[in-house]
Amino acid sequence: MILVAKPQLDEAEIEAVSDVLRSGMIAQGQRVTDFEQAFAEYNGVEHAVAVNSGTAALHAALLAHGIGKGDEVITSPFSFVATANSVLFTGATPVFADIDAGTFNIDPDLMAEKINPRTKAIMPVHLYGHPAEMDAIRDIAEDRHLLLIEDACQSHGATYGGKKVGSFGTGAFSFYPTKNMTTSEGGMLTTNSKNIAEKARMIRAHGSAQRYLHEMLGYNLRMTDICAAIGLVQLQKLDRYTAKRQQNAKRLTSELQDVQNIVCPTVKKGCSHVFHQYTIRTAKRDDLAAYLNSKGIGTGIHYPIPIHRQPYYQELGYTDSMPISEKASREVLSLPVHPQLTDADIDLITGTVREWSGNR
Repeated sequence: MILVAKPQLDEAEIEAVSDVLRSGMIAQGQRVTDFEQAFAEYNGVEHAVAVNSGTAALHAALLAHGIGKGDEVITSPFSFVATANSVLFTGATPVFADIDAGTFNIDPDLMAEKINPRTKAIMPVHLYGHPAEMDAIRDIAEDRHLLLIEDACQSHGATYGGKKVGSFGTGAFSFYPTKNMTTSEGGMLTTNSKNIAEKARMIRAHGSAQRYLHEMLGYNLRMTDICAAIGLVQLQKLDRYTAKRQQNAKRLTSELQDVQNIVCPTVKKGCSHVFHQYTIRTAKRDDLAAYLNSKGIGTGIHYPIPIHRQPYYQELGYTDSMPISEKASREVLSLPVHPQLTDADIDLITGTVREWSGNR
């Protein structure tokens, strides 16, 4: 079976974890500090704050900026539900703007239309590894005096105009096992603001900057040295993994771009797509997925239900139509693109898709 996603771990990560276990210091310690410094340097920012998930990174970023009850945050309805849930955690209200059909990222023009006096922040998602339109989004944020928080949980190392995502505003990254790099579980907040970094560090540690002195309401969002040790090794491999993903994506597109009923991913000029997912579109999505599965090829649907159509959000009263997101949810299908694919794997994937198309 060719899996649609597969963690990339070897003896280097095992040895790094073993070193931590032997040290006896397994909670947040020096490895976390080292990982934060390395990740900040990699992303071209002044500060990085390690936490225990990408969701925690989003939550901490919003709280550190003072977002709460009565505020609205504009974001994408076409993402994992954690994007919007993190806004709800603060007591604020997520407001959805529909996406661009090509990149699946939030449409800046539609985002601008949603701004009102209660809007405090905009939170674009760099979905699947393709950067959102950051020039237009940053202009909106600056012109309307709004906070800019980037959901970069799927886009480690992606660039827009040569600048890494997560460095335009306050960034949030995830290190879930299937992400482009992992810490087993974990997340990271990135920022150029010392003040935001300090607040985030307090938020992740029960509102404390000094042990047993609690100056604000906080949470236990800390990363362990075990996770950070994995992250330090993975970060050293990230560019190599990214190059392999991009190579695999190029081959997939080369073989599939002329296949009937298939739309391949696009990469906008000036963007570096890191292909967390290689997501095609087809009106016959379920049929193709079943055919590929019967041939031993795994697929994924990211995402079958837009956030605003999720049952809980329906209970909250979300009724607006997001036609582009809703159509995408019926058509998207992610094919394997991870670094462990062989040339033979890609030949099998593309050959099977072409075989399916020829039978239709």
